[in-house]
Amino acid sequence: MTDTPDSAVAADIASLSFEAAMGELETIVRRLESGDVSLEESVTLYERGHALRGHCEARLAAAQARIEQVSLGADGRPTGTTPFGES
Repeated sequence: MTDTPDSAVAADIASLSFEAAMGELETIVRRLESGDVSLEESVTLYERGHALRGHCEARLAAAQARIEQVSLGADGRPTGTTPFGES
């Protein structure tokens, strides 16, 4: 199976650290805000920015899950959080 352009872009983004993805996202936002890009390039930049935002959100969620564990009460409702690794 060969990579499609979309899967290649997804793999490229998936390999980025949070910091690298955030830096690229900030660059894209600055370029879009400048208004110095064509409509076609704006759409391409927006699509990549959207994918980068999703990647950053997923990385943050994973980091938070590693840091906090939700404590559940007898009724199954959350009662609080504890640092990861503590019971």
